[in-house]
Amino acid sequence: MKLSSRTKHRLLNTYGPWSLITGASSGIGEALAKKVAEAGLNVVLSGRNEEALQALSNHLENDFRIITEVVVADISTTTGIYKLIEELEDLPIGLFIASAGFGTSGVFIRSNLEAEIQMLQVNSLALMMLTHYFGRKFAQQKRGGIILMSSIVGFQGVPNAANYSATKAYVQSLGEALYHELKPYNVDVLAAAPGPVNSGFATIANMHMGSALKPEEIAVPILKALGKKSTIFPGALTKILILGLRTVPRWGKIKIMEMVMGNMTKHQKVKS
Repeated sequence: MKLSSRTKHRLLNTYGPWSLITGASSGIGEALAKKVAEAGLNVVLSGRNEEALQALSNHLENDFRIITEVVVADISTTTGIYKLIEELEDLPIGLFIASAGFGTSGVFIRSNLEAEIQMLQVNSLALMMLTHYFGRKFAQQKRGGIILMSSIVGFQGVPNAANYSATKAYVQSLGEALYHELKPYNVDVLAAAPGPVNSGFATIANMHMGSALKPEEIAVPILKALGKKSTIFPGALTKILILGLRTVPRWGKIKIMEMVMGNMTKHQKVKS
């Protein structure tokens, strides 16, 4: 899926010349980086995998004739977050995409506490700190765009992924509120809430995922929606899942999610 010439022009003129994408070394972040570069924006690629980031940097510069910067930062610590902010202070960034994140799964009280804390720091704390920084910067310059990666699991509790879904509920709520708070400053905020995406998430979360979207399938809808709505449910599979759950009461959605996640994590129970 490609961006239309009209969308490319709008993205470059509204949010250029520079963008920042966290979690850019793989998955959704990588797919969004390619599409942002296709639109002509220079891209700061941030993550922990320097080799993957550098390979993507070379690819984007060669294919799209844009400028890239690679910033290796561990945003699971506040020190890493402040380091990233410091490195970007002099760049005229107009688009911030918070794609860094990971998940855990299984029964919450059996999980590794350190892993749960780290996920909370990356998915919520780092996202909040960077959004606060760029929200203020964009408001001062009276232009900018922020994309926060939410999820359809953020709209109700999800047994067997309790903490992960809670982090996405935070992202969704923050994005919806900031859409209205920053609109008077000509700053666009979008919460992107896809369904299951085949982006390496399942491996990290120790899940067996069935049908899933490809990162490339959701990158274009997300970028097209920025500046037009507060939330996007990108991808055909996402829309099918949302439509199927639309008339179900919240308690029913929780039970459905419990069954779905229970099936995805049943191998963990066999091993335990």
